[in-house]
Amino acid sequence: MKKDYILDYVSCIIFRLFGPVVRALPLKFSLFLGRVIGCCLYFFDFKHRAISYSNIRQAFAGELSPAEISAMNKKFYKNFGQNVIEVFLIPIVKKKYFNKYITVDGKEHTYEAFKQGKGVILAAFHAGNWELSNIVCANLGFSFSLFVREQQLVRLNELLNSLRCAQGYKIIQRGNQVRGLVEALKKNEAVGMTVDQGGKTGELVKFFGKEASMATGAVKLALKYGAVILPAYYTRINGPYQKVIIGEAFPINQEKSVKENLQRLVSVFEKIIRQYPHEYYWPYKIWKYTKEKNILILSDGKAGHLRQSQAVAVIVKKTLEAWGVKTSLELLQIEFKNKFSRHLLACTGCLSGKYSCKGCLWCLRNSLQNNTYQALLRQKPDIVISCGAGLAAVNRLLAKESLAKSIVLMKPSILSTKKFDLVIMPRHDQPPKRKNVLITEGALNLIDENYLREEAKEMKNFISPGLQTAAIYIGLLIGGDTKKFHLNPQAVKGIVRQVKSIAEGNNAAILATTSRRTSPAIENMLKSELKNFPLCHSLITANEKNPSFSVGGILGLSEIIVVSPESISMVSEASTSGKYVVVFDDADLDRKHRRFLKYFAEKKYIYLIKPQELEEQIAYLRLNKPKINVLNDRELITEAIKKIL
Repeated sequence: MKKDYILDYVSCIIFRLFGPVVRALPLKFSLFLGRVIGCCLYFFDFKHRAISYSNIRQAFAGELSPAEISAMNKKFYKNFGQNVIEVFLIPIVKKKYFNKYITVDGKEHTYEAFKQGKGVILAAFHAGNWELSNIVCANLGFSFSLFVREQQLVRLNELLNSLRCAQGYKIIQRGNQVRGLVEALKKNEAVGMTVDQGGKTGELVKFFGKEASMATGAVKLALKYGAVILPAYYTRINGPYQKVIIGEAFPINQEKSVKENLQRLVSVFEKIIRQYPHEYYWPYKIWKYTKEKNILILSDGKAGHLRQSQAVAVIVKKTLEAWGVKTSLELLQIEFKNKFSRHLLACTGCLSGKYSCKGCLWCLRNSLQNNTYQALLRQKPDIVISCGAGLAAVNRLLAKESLAKSIVLMKPSILSTKKFDLVIMPRHDQPPKRKNVLITEGALNLIDENYLREEAKEMKNFISPGLQTAAIYIGLLIGGDTKKFHLNPQAVKGIVRQVKSIAEGNNAAILATTSRRTSPAIENMLKSELKNFPLCHSLITANEKNPSFSVGGILGLSEIIVVSPESISMVSEASTSGKYVVVFDDADLDRKHRRFLKYFAEKKYIYLIKPQELEEQIAYLRLNKPKINVLNDRELITEAIKKIL
């Protein structure tokens, strides 16, 4: 409050001192000074320049390139600087100034509107120099009142209102003065009202393809009192020369709702803004109150990473829908030109600031395949989700370009976690302790009761119908090789033979699947051991055929899951299923994997055994039926997502 008081006081002093100086200068020089002020705002008002850029991008992405959007943004700021200077000129805008510098198109529409005898509403958006345009309306030969919102800076507001009134038009404040607005219309007078910036009380209608809050006053008055709405727009031709465009009477449909009529009116202004985009006031949060959110998942082509991103997207979607927000979900495959370009992008991503680089995208353009880059330019995300170090920089740059929320999973390469709204990292990656870093116990996944039930149905349909349903199923999830680890075929063969023995002794059937990383040697061994084994009801070789339900279906149907140790995502999925999970150990695992498996074993999410101990462990589980501890990171993630949204 104290800050507003000081700002209000200083603003009045500047206006009173600076005004006479501006009015004493030659007009062209004053406007040149305005363009300089606009350029200074463009280069130093980082926050509002970023908002303005992102809003223009939301409106024109796919139609204009980033460079063209930046150029339009700069043109807006130059024009806005001239508008600021012209506010100081209000006291000298007399009839002579009006006749010399201002032209009016569509004046005849006002005369036709007044013939209706029910008042005229000159409806406008915040575009052009609305202060001068209001003076124009007051000089068209009819009584004119301006309907305005009371500003926080009370002294400055009173000073401007006194200047406005001195130019021949009346001020009607929003709030308790609505009666004066109605009386003006009943006297067949004209009132000026803005349609945009509806705030919390506005109506949500489509504006450039996305819902935005728009003011309903003009439409409500027209519906109730029969006043004629004339769309008005203002554009600068050159320097002080400006044009006021008054459109034909907007046809109000009495049979339609306020929202439906408002939507049609906003569409009229949208067409005009497309003609004069640099005139519209972009640096405010146009879509702040929207009930529509676009979620974009970036994929690096790795199935495990994609499943984690999808798991977060589901949580985001459910959270927003609980708040009454409609969501759309899109997936974009990111393809780099080569490995070097991926590493280069990570380095350049470190250099980008919160508001810098908008509209450049040099690093993205030179690092990504052209089709990927072009697809990125068309995106209008509100939330960007990615998993894996390689995509962190793309997430960062695209989210910043759109002022979207950025959510990354796993360690974001060499980029600081501070550059993202939310970083979700598993405990075994030893994440830093920061407010925006959420520590999970395992890798995220889509597993829940509904998911398992639906995937189990798919799996049942996949199993050969000639096979009888087994008393129990044993799931076998076999991964494969990584950069630092090679799964031992002999160890896997020993596990498979123990599983076969368990199946034979317990009236059980086997459901097995491999991953894309499984080596040919292990694949061939599995086929040799299981393909003709009567108690193996399904063997899915991912490199040959990999139905989407394979892992989920096996988890849903099985009572006990046997998992190879190298895949953190696969172990995490199994641990989330609510089934007994047995993981066979391997001495060649790196520190991170060993840290992960040790922690899960301590928490009793899994039973970590030596390969030769499998039969003994499963016998123990079947006999004693110990309590199953289920991995569940969803509640933590939900709360973290609520905070950033």
